[in-house]
Amino acid sequence: MGTFILKRILSIIPVFLLATLLTTGMIHLSPVDPAEAYLTAAHIQPTDENLAQKRQEFGLDQPFFIQYLNSIKKICQFDFGISYVSNKPVWDEVISRIPATIQLALGSLFIAVFVSIPLGFLAGVKKNTAIDHFSRVLAFLGASIPSFWLGYLLILFFSVKLDLFPVEGIGTWQHLVLPSVTLAFPLIAIYTRLLRASVLENLEEPYVLYARTRGISEKSIMAKHVLRIAISPMITGLGMNLGKLLTGTIIVEAVFSWPGFGRYFIDAIFNRDIPVIQCYVLIGASLFIISNLLVDLIQMYIDPRISRKEGYKQ
Repeated sequence: MGTFILKRILSIIPVFLLATLLTTGMIHLSPVDPAEAYLTAAHIQPTDENLAQKRQEFGLDQPFFIQYLNSIKKICQFDFGISYVSNKPVWDEVISRIPATIQLALGSLFIAVFVSIPLGFLAGVKKNTAIDHFSRVLAFLGASIPSFWLGYLLILFFSVKLDLFPVEGIGTWQHLVLPSVTLAFPLIAIYTRLLRASVLENLEEPYVLYARTRGISEKSIMAKHVLRIAISPMITGLGMNLGKLLTGTIIVEAVFSWPGFGRYFIDAIFNRDIPVIQCYVLIGASLFIISNLLVDLIQMYIDPRISRKEGYKQ
């Protein structure tokens, strides 16, 4: 088990180095000159003299390898540079916005898990019944309706017509409901079908037949055996979508005027705020890495055979 965990942690290092390489290379691949973008954001007329000065200040006159090493050093110190627009440290601004995005992501995950686990499990156990057909319709709608359109529909009915929830902003739990539901709806569709398919597959496994022949109650078989193993693909999906939610709530944050990290990134794109864009890409990669690591550890706890298989491969 210790070898399995150590191997997973060490695998983070090359991915992190590659992500840092890509964020550093963005400056050279992008047609936008960072020095010119900074001067434009500061409402300063770019000239050859001040462009050369800013390139030297940003270290862009150095070889790429030196820039790469400097980027790693600064990132380890949580130094992502200064925003071109606000002239404040990017990390300080990100820290002030991430809690709102985390709140939105966790709220949507809670709703998705709370709905999809019982719905997907019952759809698998009661195949071709009304609840199974309902899960299919829900999955079809979740895969078909764009998030921004669903968000506007929820605002129209629950905010404008029924006046139950606020239209925009943050502050109370009422502000969290509509954007969380908007994010959770496609996840519910995915997780419900994943769990249903996994339950149907596990019901055909020999261990279910053996448990029944031993006289174990059907309720115990479903709860302690089938559900515990069938939920494994859903946990993998949760880990993948956690990183996606923390960095990909851009559209929903824009629709509901949610002051999170995604909206900050959109503003940075329009303003060509390169340090913020680099920070977003690197944090997004890091969140995906950490999410996958957590999923591996949870999967190992649920199914210890995973760590044993890794040991056999070695």
